[in-house]
Amino acid sequence: MARSGVRGEGARPRVRQADDLGWDDSLYDENGDPTDGGGASGGRGGGATSEDSGSTSRDTGRDGRPVDKGGDDASAEPRGQGRHGGGGGRRRGGGNGGHPRRRRRVLRWSASVLAVLILGTAGAGYLYYQHLSANIKKDDLNLGDEKDRAAKSKANAAGQTPLNILLIGSDARDTKENQALGGAKETFGGTPLADVQMLLHLSADRSNMSVISMPRDTLLKMPKCTDPDTKKVYPATVGLVMTNTSLGRGGPGCTVATWEKLTKIHIDHFIKIDFSGVVSMADAIGGVPVCVDANIYSKDSQGHGSGLKLKKGTTPVKGAQALAWLRTRYGFEDNTDIGRTKAQHQYMNSMVRQLRKNATISNPGKLRSLAETATNALTVDKGLGSPLKLYDLGNELKKVEPKRITMTTMPWQWAVSDSNRVEPKPVEAEQLFRLVREDVALDGKDKKKTATAVKASTDPAAADDQIGVTVQNGTRTATLGPVGGRARTVSQLLVGKGFTKAEADSSAATVEETTVIRYPSADLQGDAQAVAKALGVPLSAVKKSTDVSGVTLVVGADWREGTAYKAKAQDNTTPESADVLNGAKADACMHVNKDYTWS
Repeated sequence: MARSGVRGEGARPRVRQADDLGWDDSLYDENGDPTDGGGASGGRGGGATSEDSGSTSRDTGRDGRPVDKGGDDASAEPRGQGRHGGGGGRRRGGGNGGHPRRRRRVLRWSASVLAVLILGTAGAGYLYYQHLSANIKKDDLNLGDEKDRAAKSKANAAGQTPLNILLIGSDARDTKENQALGGAKETFGGTPLADVQMLLHLSADRSNMSVISMPRDTLLKMPKCTDPDTKKVYPATVGLVMTNTSLGRGGPGCTVATWEKLTKIHIDHFIKIDFSGVVSMADAIGGVPVCVDANIYSKDSQGHGSGLKLKKGTTPVKGAQALAWLRTRYGFEDNTDIGRTKAQHQYMNSMVRQLRKNATISNPGKLRSLAETATNALTVDKGLGSPLKLYDLGNELKKVEPKRITMTTMPWQWAVSDSNRVEPKPVEAEQLFRLVREDVALDGKDKKKTATAVKASTDPAAADDQIGVTVQNGTRTATLGPVGGRARTVSQLLVGKGFTKAEADSSAATVEETTVIRYPSADLQGDAQAVAKALGVPLSAVKKSTDVSGVTLVVGADWREGTAYKAKAQDNTTPESADVLNGAKADACMHVNKDYTWS
């Protein structure tokens, strides 16, 4: 039987209504706004307080977050149906708990992050909080081998650490609602695809946010992944496969592992959402304004297209129409996935701006029903597996103004093996990944950062004539071929400096923008640094990597000639091919393909 896209779901008990779980409708009028009797200021009205009853309960703190009053930590996973958190856990206490406050200052990013707002502001009592927590599906963060994991992000001088979150849009047809929205009846219950993949990087100082989208048609190699439920092992791929198939290799944790393997960026969390989740989130904010430069109808005589039909100009889209916008390929630009990615960026930026000026979802009555939909739509890693943790994430995200949000697409080129697919563009894709790894703002508005000196290894190096060094030719660029014999020239240079075990690798030349020295384990770090010092290569170019078995020097495109290495000034500009879109650009408009217009 084909594997469902929503993992770990079994039969659920009857969904209890909010008034069963601590929500008191008497505190709100017919529009959902607080009555004079309480709620608006966060106080509790009606019924005995936990102090009166002596029970353990959950109250609401001054910042609107649920806080403990002698009970269990609310972020703990409910007990019941295993690691996915389904089923109700043991409930404690009989008090009403805290009631929601009205919150007017709102910012959340994307359909999945909008749920952060809903969850954080809908805390209608501890029991209801537990109910919402049980709704959230949880999965393992990374299904790859530990050796393939990217190094954790380093803290800045102030001790602050960047945050990297992978947003995944699944095309799973695993429910009647998702099937109706996604179409293709024959795919019901089939292996899901990660058709939307966006890496959200929140800077260490929380001043800016960068987003990298990977087109779903990208070809790459995938790492080994192990399904945590069935223990099935998916071997690392030998050839190139489409990136969206990673979700079917054990779950979203394999998509995370694939990103880490490609980008060397450590991913802290993931959030996955399905078709119905996108629709409910768009409805929640009353529509997202989008723009097209001509009338569009995304449907042709062969049945291609999402069915999106809009007039020229700006239109607020919601519900199924919002989903159609995000899925439209035929009708935008050249009918490729690249145009669809641009449309998704426009939508996300518009949603951020809409949320900042829109207070409709501070209405508790609307939040009550919406919270049920939102929590059922999400799958997250265990580190985000409670409403409180999602709320905390939302508070971090809202610190960034739209003008400091930069949307990009991974630099790409048409794949050599398949002209209908794309692959990461050498040098430029790595440049974008490096900027994110090093927490450099993609909008170029960073304050000057003081370079952190690289510490010398505490493990002493072996004698020069005892250090084995493999030298590879990485001088090929996107426009220039490799310099013949370059690996041999530099290996002989090393031999002349006393590194008599240095040898040139005769295999095909690789692509490396800058010269780098890699080593596999801590006991060889000192040896690698000794090689760098002998050649005048900066210690910052010495990197730990599980891709090598010994000290490996890759002569990069920055050292195509000569025997003296001269490090060039580091370029921290975002590649033009990343197709940057600033979050504050309100006049962005999608170009409509002339074959999909109407009058």
